[in-house]
Amino acid sequence: MRSTYDSATVRLYHLSDGPEGGAVNTLCYAPLAEALRVAAAQPSEMWEGLFIATDNDVIAYLDLAPDDL
Repeated sequence: MRSTYDSATVRLYHLSDGPEGGAVNTLCYAPLAEALRVAAAQPSEMWEGLFIATDNDVIAYLDLAPDDL
């Protein structure tokens, strides 16, 4: 089971598929709560490619996103 807290500093990034294997674009380094707000503000077409990296794990944004998105 994963556990974290709202003020944990994380990296929010977008991983895109491309002809060369895709690209990684860091959107922010911020507390988890802020990173989730930034992720939710992105176009919904991007959500599948959003990931949050903690100090010891990588989590898909959609695994943490509220169910009502």
